[in-house]
Amino acid sequence: MTAKIKPSKGAPYARILGVGGYRPTRVVPNEEILKYIDSSDEWIRSRSGIATRHWAGPEETVSAMSVEASGKAIAAAGITPEQIGAVIVSTVSHFHQTPAIATEIAHRIGAGKPAAFDISAGCAGFGYGLTLAKGLVVEGSAEYVLVIGVERLSDLTDLEDRATAFLFGDGAGAVVVGPSAEPAIGPAVWGSEGDKSHTIKQTLGWDTYRTTPVPGGNGPEARTPLDEIRYPAITQEGQAVFRWAVFEMAKVAQQALDDAGVSAEDLDVFIPHQANMRIIDSMVKTLKLPESVTVARDVETTGNTSAASIPLAMERLLATGAAKSGDTALVIGFGAGLVYAATVVTLP
Repeated sequence: MTAKIKPSKGAPYARILGVGGYRPTRVVPNEEILKYIDSSDEWIRSRSGIATRHWAGPEETVSAMSVEASGKAIAAAGITPEQIGAVIVSTVSHFHQTPAIATEIAHRIGAGKPAAFDISAGCAGFGYGLTLAKGLVVEGSAEYVLVIGVERLSDLTDLEDRATAFLFGDGAGAVVVGPSAEPAIGPAVWGSEGDKSHTIKQTLGWDTYRTTPVPGGNGPEARTPLDEIRYPAITQEGQAVFRWAVFEMAKVAQQALDDAGVSAEDLDVFIPHQANMRIIDSMVKTLKLPESVTVARDVETTGNTSAASIPLAMERLLATGAAKSGDTALVIGFGAGLVYAATVVTLP
């Protein structure tokens, strides 16, 4: 006789219950970047919209920033750390292959023994994590899920690369996803275009730095001396990425609206990945968003923080009163992979 597996039993729907953010204390203006590249403040602002960014100090680690953001999100959600059933961390700047930084964060916030794992989805990482969290809550594997986007991209910035030196910042954003009696996180429109993976990438793999013999390898004598190897950094083909983001991501954003049964006129807030002000403005125009829609432009003072950018922008809009609890927001992240994720949410 074939055994019957008992069906899962979770919440009917899921929603974002609380959001928190952490920005490092050090603020870096464009003038500091200009010490390393031949450019100008006017050029940087016109190309990206960025005036300042935050860079983490030695004590502001990926873990430490995540703990700070998570504490705020948990408090805003009105739950205790012990109620967290899963921790999902999206990052590309945790430099240990294993263990996942999520396990350390879960321990440091006092969450007990939740499921904990990292994902690598670049600037779309928050959207990926949010989609996974929604599934866990509805499926019943966890009642409350902590989703964190965190980066120390200053560790992966080549300050002599004129195309990218001014782009990246550090920070952490977190949300708590929990049960809801009504739909509050729409269907995810997500995907990848791996044929374009070369347009945003890390310059060198970590194996470049291996100096000990490896099974089946050629041994250390065949390797370049470490003092001749430039440290890995993020590089990108700016024009190719810009065209893809402007023309293709507006289609993804529109699909997310359609799948959620929401029109541009129904929106209160638009929170795109904070990569570039020109991309944001182009998407607003293509989507024909009404002037009444509040648009996140956190990139001006925070720079591109990859997976952290959407929750950081969300937190700032709510904290300043530019957006309010219950607003309907379209969120979309896109970046290295190339990957993307968009959905419509009700703000906490």
